[in-house]
Order: sequence, then C-alpha cells, then structure tokens
Amino acid sequence: MIHEKIMLNDKAYMTTYIVDDPLGADRKRPIAVICPGGGYEFCSPREAEPVALAFNAAGIHAAVVNYRVFAAYPASLRDLSDAVCIVRDNAEKWRIDDGRVVVCGFSAGGHLAASLGVFWNSEPAIKRGDGKNKPNGMILAYPVITSGEYAHEGSIRTVSGGDAELAKKMSLEDQVTEDCPRAFIWHTFEDPGVPVENSLLMASALRKKGIETELHIFPKGPHGLSTASEYVAESEQGVIPKVHGWVDMAVDWIFGL
Repeated sequence: MIHEKIMLNDKAYMTTYIVDDPLGADRKRPIAVICPGGGYEFCSPREAEPVALAFNAAGIHAAVVNYRVFAAYPASLRDLSDAVCIVRDNAEKWRIDDGRVVVCGFSAGGHLAASLGVFWNSEPAIKRGDGKNKPNGMILAYPVITSGEYAHEGSIRTVSGGDAELAKKMSLEDQVTEDCPRAFIWHTFEDPGVPVENSLLMASALRKKGIETELHIFPKGPHGLSTASEYVAESEQGVIPKVHGWVDMAVDWIFGL
C-alpha cells in the first residue's frame, strides 16, 4: 500500500490508501476521495480511515482529505479541488483509473463533495482550463445540502462565515447544472441531525437536469453512521447491517461508472 500524507497547504492535507494489486499486476483501479463530516468544524476520524479501508477491501483506492475547518467558502473547496488534481497528476504512479475518480462525503463533508460537483467549472477560486478537478461521480452520505428550511444551520453558518448571500449560494440544490457528475446518495429517514430532505432535494435537482442518480433512503438509523458497522459505531444504535449495505452498493456503483 502507498500510505502517505501529502500537504495541500499549511493547514490541510490528504492521506493516501493506494492498494497493492494481489496478482502483482498493474491494473488501474477507481479511487474514492473521502471528505469526513464534522460541521465544517472538524474532520471526523470515524468517517475517514474506516471508510478508506472499506473501499480498499473492495479493491478501490482511497484518499482522505483533512480540509480546512472554521474557514469560510471557498477554502475547504479549494483543498478538495487540489486533492482531486493531485490524484489525477499521480494516476500513472498510483495505478488510478482517472475516469473513475469519485468524491465521497459525509454530512458537512457531503456538502463539500457536492460543492465540488456543482462548482468545479464555475467557482473562480478553483476553475481550471483542463477540468482536472471534476469528479466522475459523487457519493453523498447523509449530506448537508440546503441552507433553506431543512438546513443544518451550524454547517451553513460556518462555511458561509455568517454571510447571508453566501449562505444562499451554499444551498446546493439551487446550483446544480448539466455539468454536475453522477451521484450515489444515501440517508436515513429518521436522521435527527441532517434531515433526509437534504438528500431528497439534491436528488430532485439532479433529476431535473437529467443527471443519473442512485438514491437510497434507509428507514432507521441516527446521524453520523459512517459504515454503520461495529468498527465505527459509538453505540449499539450505530450498528445497522442493512445500512452497512451502502458500502457494497456504492462499490458496485463505482465500478459501473
């Protein structure tokens, strides 16, 4: 495994989890670039390495982005954009299929991943002529999406710096264009932290633009489930085998891109 820490700037970094080929071949594999949640105030370790290792077990490379927190837009977005570019710059060295570079975000990290999906070619701070920062797909796990009625107010307040106009821009269901990548979205119906309407609004916006989307709403489960396995659960309520199935479903979706 190529496991190294790569600085993105003086406050943010990316950790790679590049798997070895069990057959000793040079097959190129997809990669998931993971954005942990944490309300844009911290990067949750439960949604970092455990998720990377779950993808590794399925033969998918991974990288975890510890983006800047307590930093108004577009600081964190620039970190993720730079990370995706570094991944593509190292595609040959790391045996990455650069046509299957997926961003995977949880909660506020889902907002960050979706922000790259909608802003990759329109935000001046990250826009590139070569489009190297465009993900081929987005995995959005119980994502923060809207700044409207169903907002997770803490995340939106932090990423917008309290600026009302910027907060409105952070309502990503209103920012989807035909250039947004395909999405795999999952949420639990009873999520008390980030209402399920966030995922429904994003899926509806993608549908209106004709962008292929796979959406799963599980009936039970609290917020912040990560892989919903014993390895990461904070209590018995966080171990939900049915929800843990999202990992296999997402793996199938990635290989199908």
